[in-house]
Amino acid sequence: MPVKVLVTAADLAPQALALLGDYEVVYAGKTPTEQDIVDLCAAHDPVGIIVRYSKVGAAAMDAAKSLRVISKHGSGTDTIDKDAAAARGIEVRAAAGANAAAVAEHALALLLACAKSVPQLDARMRTGHWDKATHKSIELEGKTVGLVGVGAIGARFAKMAIAMGMNVVAFDPYAKEFPPGVRSVTLETLWRESDAISLHCPLTADNRGLLNAATLAQCKRGVIVVNTARGGLVDEAAMLDAVRSGQVGAAGLDSFAQEPMVAGHPFAGEPRIILSPHVGGVTGEAYVKMGVGAVQNLKQVVEQGASRRVA
Repeated sequence: MPVKVLVTAADLAPQALALLGDYEVVYAGKTPTEQDIVDLCAAHDPVGIIVRYSKVGAAAMDAAKSLRVISKHGSGTDTIDKDAAAARGIEVRAAAGANAAAVAEHALALLLACAKSVPQLDARMRTGHWDKATHKSIELEGKTVGLVGVGAIGARFAKMAIAMGMNVVAFDPYAKEFPPGVRSVTLETLWRESDAISLHCPLTADNRGLLNAATLAQCKRGVIVVNTARGGLVDEAAMLDAVRSGQVGAAGLDSFAQEPMVAGHPFAGEPRIILSPHVGGVTGEAYVKMGVGAVQNLKQVVEQGASRRVA
């Protein structure tokens, strides 16, 4: 009987598949629901799950009696019930840093698009306008960008921002050290000093709604906000109000409280909110690196356990 691995998606990079060797791979399809995952676990009893889409909760874990490891195809593990996994002795791993370059570049692209009004100018030109005499962009050199989180993605973003001549401050209570040129500050200082804010932290129970009416009010008027992390970090109603009032000058958002973002969401009607569909980490290169990292993490847990049993 072949050992099975469930992938909560329709595909995996060929380079990652090659590493799975004799494992039998079961795919959940392009848009699996939580119940789909539960049903597939019951039907196939995988030893490991590689998580790309949907959530993996206690019901799926209980349905897969042989489950040893849940391996995230990326760095964010908020779609996995880690408490349930710990209670069942199931390891949760993440391919930390595999998509760092992709996400950091996307965050920078959103920052630049906000500062330079790229989508708005493009739309205006396509309707016959030439706004050279009236438009002024924001110059980022000499401005301060505040980073919430300086892990692999935040650190890479910081390096790019410094290369552009920006001052970088950051808050990260879990960082053992800060990247060169980055000043560690409190959140209160970060809100007060930053001309732009970029979020690079995981979503936890403690930081849900981190950017809300109260914290946005502490920021400089006209601050730019970029979120390529998790939608739950931002109170969307408060963000909408702040953009409409001018407290937030522009926002570049790649993640949302509900995904896919629902049709008719008020963000869609705000030209100073630049939107992308949670694709920060979606590049051909990151697809390979995340797949390979997820498989390596899965095999490490499964095969180390097997070697201990043999010994």
